[in-house]
Amino acid sequence: MDRLNYINSGNAAYINSLYEAYQQDPESVDYGWQKFFEGFDFGRDNPAAGASFEGSTPEHVLKEINVLNMINGYRSRGHLFAKTNPVRERRKYFPGRELETFGLTDADMDTVFNAGVEIGLGPAKLRDIREMLEQTYCAAIGTEYTYLRNPIKVKWFQDRMEPGRNTPNFSADEKKKMLSKLNEAVIFESFLGTKFLGQKRFSLEGAEALIPALNSVILKGSELGIEEFTIGMAHRGRLNVLANIMEKTYKEIFSEFEGKNYDLDSPFGGDVKYHLGYSTDIAAPGGKKVHLSLCPNPSHLEAVDPVVEGLTRSKIDFKYEGNYSKIAPILIHGDASVAGQGIVYEVLQMEHLEGYRTGGTIHLVINNQIGFTTNYRDARSSTYCTDVAKTVLSPVFHVNGDDAEAVAYVINLAMEYRQTFNSDVFIDILCYRRFGHNESDEPKFTQPVLYKAIEGHANPLEIYKGKLIAEGVVTADDAKKLEADFRAVLQKDLDESKSLERFTESKPMFLGAWQGLHLATEKEMSATMDTAVSESELLEVGRKLTELPKDKNIFKKIEKLFDDRRKMVEETKTFDWAMGELMAYGTLLKEGHPVRLSGEDVKRGTFSHRHAVITLADSEEEYAPIRSIEGAAKFSIYNSLLSEYGVLGFEYGYALANPHALTIWEAQFGDFFNGAQIIIDQYIASSETKWQRGNGLVMLLPHGFEGQGPEHSSARIERFMELCADNNIQVANCTTPANFFHIMRRQLKREFRKPLVIFSPKSLLRHPACVSPIKDFTEGKFQEVIDDSYADAKKTKRVLFVSGKLYYELLEKQQADKRKDVAIVRVEQLYPTPVAQMQKVAAKYSNAKEVYWIQEEPENMGAWPYMLRKFRNSGLNLDMISRKESASTATGYSKQHTRQQLYIIGKAFESTADGSVKDTVTKTADNMSKVVAD
Repeated sequence: MDRLNYINSGNAAYINSLYEAYQQDPESVDYGWQKFFEGFDFGRDNPAAGASFEGSTPEHVLKEINVLNMINGYRSRGHLFAKTNPVRERRKYFPGRELETFGLTDADMDTVFNAGVEIGLGPAKLRDIREMLEQTYCAAIGTEYTYLRNPIKVKWFQDRMEPGRNTPNFSADEKKKMLSKLNEAVIFESFLGTKFLGQKRFSLEGAEALIPALNSVILKGSELGIEEFTIGMAHRGRLNVLANIMEKTYKEIFSEFEGKNYDLDSPFGGDVKYHLGYSTDIAAPGGKKVHLSLCPNPSHLEAVDPVVEGLTRSKIDFKYEGNYSKIAPILIHGDASVAGQGIVYEVLQMEHLEGYRTGGTIHLVINNQIGFTTNYRDARSSTYCTDVAKTVLSPVFHVNGDDAEAVAYVINLAMEYRQTFNSDVFIDILCYRRFGHNESDEPKFTQPVLYKAIEGHANPLEIYKGKLIAEGVVTADDAKKLEADFRAVLQKDLDESKSLERFTESKPMFLGAWQGLHLATEKEMSATMDTAVSESELLEVGRKLTELPKDKNIFKKIEKLFDDRRKMVEETKTFDWAMGELMAYGTLLKEGHPVRLSGEDVKRGTFSHRHAVITLADSEEEYAPIRSIEGAAKFSIYNSLLSEYGVLGFEYGYALANPHALTIWEAQFGDFFNGAQIIIDQYIASSETKWQRGNGLVMLLPHGFEGQGPEHSSARIERFMELCADNNIQVANCTTPANFFHIMRRQLKREFRKPLVIFSPKSLLRHPACVSPIKDFTEGKFQEVIDDSYADAKKTKRVLFVSGKLYYELLEKQQADKRKDVAIVRVEQLYPTPVAQMQKVAAKYSNAKEVYWIQEEPENMGAWPYMLRKFRNSGLNLDMISRKESASTATGYSKQHTRQQLYIIGKAFESTADGSVKDTVTKTADNMSKVVAD
């Protein structure tokens, strides 16, 4: 081949062979050679570009390759050398970006290389090529994107960053607006620090460039079609965001500092000011409005992440009809928490999953370079705090927090990327924390060198003000007036707040989808709710649930299961647990209520009972019979990623945004919810008293001691019971399909929403006695307490209060032994505890001298510790029968489990001469110890 004949001898032959391979398949040669041959073709086919290899030496050709390698090196590693740290020297990385690293020298600086074509310069001197790369990749912005496996995304970044050299180019008006927002951010923090000495505020000082950047991205998002942002962040900088982005009034914030927002008569406990949420509409260009929601957040720094994602997805589904481009989540992280908290990874893994995707999240990291008092070198092993982003191939910008324009530029670019690719993107804002963890902390105790540097470092406002004065955009007098005017506004609002006796919230409590609902009174919580369904409607839904398409290849076992279900509808009119559950969903759907169910294996059901979705035998096609109900609302069911913390937080957020949908999370085994304990403690149990925000989320937690060991027995009833207070949640352990049907329907029929925790069964899913006749669905309602229908009230000597699956084992013993002297009373709702109903039932058995709480769980677990406290002064002399106290929930040995279970059942029915078991319980303690030791 003669195209490269000008290259002499063996080098020419080698390069010729590479060129032939390149022509056949460009990917078959190394990256540098690919780029070289691209440039060669360009220069040959475009004489006007001035490129020519005529007379080139082999050495020059190889240096062309070196220059291309240098370009690639800057693109992939330039971020390591960018000037992103405002207060520290960057760590040194090897190899560096010296010319020698790429096989080049200073002698090559004025040599023209055709490789300049690759970055849009055309043939250019090495000096100019390198200057362009330094400005693009090693100035105030460092970018990680070359690991993205999608070449379209890689090209997208290059096309946007390289022509403008990754350098902001804002107009004078835009710069003035940024200065104004930065002025608000800096002066607000300074004002709080002088007026409220010693009060915690977790200031933004050192990272104030966040405020003009957030303002910029909201306006940019509006231009790109965004109508709403949902925001999650921890406490640092929250007051500044509330005031200067969310437009919460300064007067209201000052009143919170003064303690004038507290109502002595309020039943709610409230929360500290830097945990509170807010929502508002702000004006955008062109007369548009952008809605902003800042979610309330506890001090578990990243716990809000899945809540924001769930809330966003819920609005995408119902408010924006599946359009991801109308709403975007923004998560504001800290550097220590984004690197250290596993929930960040769990949420990232949701990014493109069908049931959880939200069209891409903007992740902003306020990188203070310190967590509490821990140096970043002790806080992570990764190079960057944002390296978790690479697990899902999210691009990352690193930007100097002192450069307000650079921060605004990259967040706008990130917004454009999100809208283009519906993917996550990270912005790592390298800044600092001017004070310690809180304003009374002394950071020099642990970081003397860093804080000596920070002490003499100008704040971002001073830096930006100086830049704009130097550019002639503003004068020094303009800047002074801007500051003085804003201080005057703050002082006026402070004076007004001090004159108030109490600040009264002016915004209505419930907005949007929550209108028409309210926070419940104690009386409403105990009121009966009609949840029955007519027989014709129930059977119509039941038929749809049992119909399978005749033209599809269905597994024989599935066909048999659906035949059995069809007989329940058409013949027996008696329904098992799965049918009771699905009919609850079906009737709600028919009444216009969407239903969403997610968790591990929920489509089939962990115990292969639900089969709400079936997979065809000859493909991966899925079919959901429940979706064939005519006129029904949307039914969504998703097998989740293997996550409890992340998914439960997501579903909590989902339910928060749409109270008229039935939102359910099911644990694979109830025991596993403990991986999500933070969501339960900080949101589900306490959000109403802290933030006056209701939520109707349902948690299904399979529970029951069946010899499956300590990890597959207990959903930790005791943990939920110790969280119960002020009618905050509902806790139930239903024993019949009909009662489960009614409690699920009750969840949406009330004019308020409360979280519902149901300890759902495992063995009862197929227990022959655990069925309900049709009249229990068409005439009944949810029963908090179910009395014994077998015992003789006059002859009864002992009353057993029980909850859950143990009832059926007691029932079997009662029936087998014909024990009409022992009454078994089921407590279906553990909280709010039906105390009056339990007392009334106990009073019915006036001859009973013994009243027991009986449970499978060890004495120190289950509902007993709560019941003991609840009834201690009630007049109901309640004692207990259970396993002995234990450090573990259950034994791992099946024989030991059986003996323990028999012991409990035996104690429930044993009698002595005087009819008392109390002495016997004491006497058999040693025996029980031996049993447990077996």
